[in-house]
Amino acid sequence: MTKPQDPQSSATTLREQLDAIITEHGAGQQRGLVRRILETGIGLGADGTSRLNLKITAAAVEEMRAAFRLFAPFTDTPKVTVFGSARTQPHDPLWLKTEDVAKQLAERGWMVVTGAGPGIMEAAASGAGDGQSLGVSIRLPFEEPLEIPDDSIEAHRVVMKYFFTRKLMLVKESRGFVCLPGGFGTMDEAFELLTLQQTGKMEPVPIVFLDRPGGSYWKHLAGFITEELAGGGYIAINDLDRVLITDSAKAATAEIVGFWRNYDSLRWVGDSLVVRLKAVPSAAEIEQLNENFAGLLDSGRIEATGPLDAEVADRDQLDLPRIVFTPRRRAVGELHRLIRALNQLDSAPQ
Repeated sequence: MTKPQDPQSSATTLREQLDAIITEHGAGQQRGLVRRILETGIGLGADGTSRLNLKITAAAVEEMRAAFRLFAPFTDTPKVTVFGSARTQPHDPLWLKTEDVAKQLAERGWMVVTGAGPGIMEAAASGAGDGQSLGVSIRLPFEEPLEIPDDSIEAHRVVMKYFFTRKLMLVKESRGFVCLPGGFGTMDEAFELLTLQQTGKMEPVPIVFLDRPGGSYWKHLAGFITEELAGGGYIAINDLDRVLITDSAKAATAEIVGFWRNYDSLRWVGDSLVVRLKAVPSAAEIEQLNENFAGLLDSGRIEATGPLDAEVADRDQLDLPRIVFTPRRRAVGELHRLIRALNQLDSAPQ
């Protein structure tokens, strides 16, 4: 009778085999993470996972790999994602607004990310121009696949089966968002952004709700959010403060670009929030920040500082000045106002 293999020994053997395969295929630089992916796949099979669930998992990983490869050459280029209706026609003022804001951002070195479909998505890609647009499209059962020539402005694109992987890539890579009026899909995407911002699952970014001249689409939505959601106690009264509602393409562009004037990034170190900047604030500016944003703080003060030990250990943006403080965990709207204040400091880059 064969002696059962010790589980720990079996796991060690599997790890060694996987490490050998990973090294053989040139993926050894990230061996630990690649091994985790492979071990999870094997574990799904060992769990007796259904064929359907295995197909979902395999397709999702394949789609993410394709999208990561699409975005990889443009890692250092700032990107803005544009959401809006696929039904918007070229004669609609919303189309023209979308082309305008996409063109303005492209002229400032930004790339435009869209859902690679018609309507607002096509308008954004057109406004961005050749080579400045990335598309993440979705296969729908009732629509013919879009045939996009290799030399098209939307040639840089990937096609996905699942909305959840598509939404991940439409959000993950971008440093700003412009939402135009649309249907259920646009509402889904807009509320996804608001949810990620409110819960802190996404770093602060500029979000613009752009409307046609004199339009009421976003104003009506803001009224519902203020009266029903905030009024009912389901969200904080200032949760919508992070959003600019406008009908001006110029204001939309200024909001996206200006958000990054002085603010660079943030990182949690324990209970402390580190905000990295492009310019060192003066002592007088630090005092003014403490006075204006006392309500943001859970304890202590806002202090200018060098890199914290955890940042030094990770070699994380060591060349940038920073401020550090302990915020109230749900004060996200206040955090956005702080970032805007940091961008308006006299010490901030012009």
